[in-house]
Amino acid sequence: MRFYLVTLGCPKNQVDSEMMAELLLAAGHRMVADPRRADLLIANTCGFIEAAREESYEQLRELAQSKSGDQLLIAAGCMAQRYGQDIRHHVPRVDAIIGTRSWPEIVRLVERLETGERPLTWVRDESQVVTSVTRHAMAGASAYLKIADGCDASCAFCAIPLIKGPQRSKPQADILREAQELVAEGVREIILIAQDTSRYGADLGLKDGLPDLLWSLSEAVPKLDWLRLMYVYPGHVSERLIATMADLPQVCHYVDIPLQHGHPDVLRRMRRPHDVGAVHLLVQRLREAMPDVALRSTMIVGYPGESADEFEEMLGFLEELTFDKVGVFAYSPEAGTAAASLPNRVPPEAIAERYDRAMTLQQEISWDRNASQVGRVLPILIDGSGDGLSVGRSYRDAPEIDGLVLIAQELEAGSLVRARIVEAQPYDLVAEVV
Repeated sequence: MRFYLVTLGCPKNQVDSEMMAELLLAAGHRMVADPRRADLLIANTCGFIEAAREESYEQLRELAQSKSGDQLLIAAGCMAQRYGQDIRHHVPRVDAIIGTRSWPEIVRLVERLETGERPLTWVRDESQVVTSVTRHAMAGASAYLKIADGCDASCAFCAIPLIKGPQRSKPQADILREAQELVAEGVREIILIAQDTSRYGADLGLKDGLPDLLWSLSEAVPKLDWLRLMYVYPGHVSERLIATMADLPQVCHYVDIPLQHGHPDVLRRMRRPHDVGAVHLLVQRLREAMPDVALRSTMIVGYPGESADEFEEMLGFLEELTFDKVGVFAYSPEAGTAAASLPNRVPPEAIAERYDRAMTLQQEISWDRNASQVGRVLPILIDGSGDGLSVGRSYRDAPEIDGLVLIAQELEAGSLVRARIVEAQPYDLVAEVV
C-alpha cells in the first residue's frame, strides 16, 4: 500500500511520524510524496492549543475532501488522542483514529483497514512507553532524538499531561543505540527532546539522570559534532547539569528554558516555579559557567488575571535578562486544564496588543545579542544552498525555531564550516567562510 504522511506540530510529533513511516516501510508499504498517488493518507495532528487544532482540522478536511472513494484517511497524534470523537463529528470521512500513545500499532491498524473494517479507533488510556523500536526524526545532518514522553508537571494552562500522560523515560541503552545509528548514518547534530529533558530518568529511579546521559552519549558517539538540549524545566537545572554542559565539548552552549512569565503572581496562578530571583540566579550561573551560552525562553501573554502592571513587569524581566531568543504566545484556554475555569479573562484586543509589544521588545534584544556576535569565528552547520547562497546555523540556533546564518556562496549541505560573522540582523546573521 502506498502511504502519504503529513506532520503538524512540534519536533516530538516529527519523531513519532518518522517512526510510523519506518514501521510501515518495514511492513512492505511504500511512502509517496503526492497524496493523489497514495492509497493511505495519514495526518499526524497537533492538539496543544486552539490554533494548532484549527490547523489540524484544516489539514484533515483538505485530505478528506480530496480523497477518492478507495483512499483511506487516518487521523493520528495528539489531537486524535484527546479529541477523537470531535474529529469523527467534524471530519466524518476519517476512516481511523490512532492516538499518540498507540502509534507503534500503526501496521496492525492498517491491516484491519485493509480487511474493510472501519471506522476504527485506537486510543490508549493507560500510560506506556515503547522502547523496542527506534524513535527519532532526521532532517539532513540534524536529528531529533526523543528521550522521554509525557509530563509530570501540573502547569495550570497546559493540556500535555492530559494528552500524553505522565513522563516515561526511555532506557539509556536504547538512547545510546539510537545515537550510534544516527551518527553512522551521517548525522552531525543530535537534539534531545522530551516534554522536560531535565527530568530524564526520574521515573526510572534516577536522580539527576540527564548529566549521566550526556556523559554516556559523549562516550558512545565521540564523533558527533553537536549535542543540543531542548525543553529544560527551570526548576530541574542542577549545578551538575550546568557543569556537564560546560565540560563536554560536544554539548552546545545553548539552553532552552520555557519560563512562561516574569511576574511571581502570574507564575503562581500558572502553577509554575515562581521564585523570579532564582531565575535570575540560574541565568547568572549559566552565563558564568558558559560565557558564550545562548539562552532561549518562552512567554505567555494574556493569562487570566494578568494585569497591566504584571505585564509591564514581564517586559522589565525580559529587558533585565536579555535572552538571545524568546517565543511569545497568546494565552489559549484549553478544556480540562485548571486555567480554563479561571476568572478575569484578558480581552482579546489587550492580548493582541501585549503580544505585539513583547515581540517588538524581544526583537530589539535579539538584535543586540546578535550584534555581539559580529567578528566571532564560529562553526556553521550548512542546512542547504542554492542561487549563490548557503543557509546554516551556529550552535546558537536550533533548527526550525531560531535564526539562520547566511553565507554568500554555495556550500555542501551537511558540511560544518568555520565562518566569521560580519553582519547582524534582528533574527539572522551574515557570515563569510574563513
